[in-house]
Amino acid sequence: MKTMKWILGLMAAVTLSMTAVITTAQAGSVLKIVPHADLKNTDPIWTTAYITRNNGYMIYDTLFAMDETFNVHPQMAGSHSVSDDGLVHTITLRDGLKWHDGSSVTSADCIASINRWGKRDGMGQQLLAVVDTMFTVDDNTFEITLTEPWGLLTTALGKMSSNVPFMMPAEKAYTDPFKQVPMPLIGSGPYKFVEAEWVPGAKVVYEKFADYVPRSEPASAAAGGKVAN
Repeated sequence: MKTMKWILGLMAAVTLSMTAVITTAQAGSVLKIVPHADLKNTDPIWTTAYITRNNGYMIYDTLFAMDETFNVHPQMAGSHSVSDDGLVHTITLRDGLKWHDGSSVTSADCIASINRWGKRDGMGQQLLAVVDTMFTVDDNTFEITLTEPWGLLTTALGKMSSNVPFMMPAEKAYTDPFKQVPMPLIGSGPYKFVEAEWVPGAKVVYEKFADYVPRSEPASAAAGGKVAN
């Protein structure tokens, strides 16, 4: 399996304001980069550090995502509909989404992730303040019922600034939001975090996730297809 090795940090799968020195050791196989800061904490919900956010974009994915013009598009979501009164949002996941441990991404995972993120992030707190209920329809579909129409729901779930609403397995998302998610880090993003090779402040290693299925649309900032090499 191809690996990507990142010395002294990482590169996010979005447009980032960071200066990097990049050298390619084996074309298409290993990439080394010096980022803007050291990765010391790995939970992007627990901290707002941008280096941790960037690390999150390597490992995790989001239900919605912003393109380079800040328009919001479905990312993990396959479809999204809103009731006529603006109160019920129905979100269905794309087919074939897998966690790095091989298990399927479920709607219950997403609800748990939204709840944890919403307790730390300012925009997430605004969302939870107008949420009446969140419940699973089936393994791939869930509904968010609001107490009043709130037109920023997809914007909140697709925001690129910290804290980004990354989706995690429910057992990880049940972690107290004021404590860090324990290792191993498990996401559904294009790369897996190689815990055994992480040296805080010195080295981070990512390995391509073979079961990642990118969207078909062209990549644009955090939105579209993220094709791992």
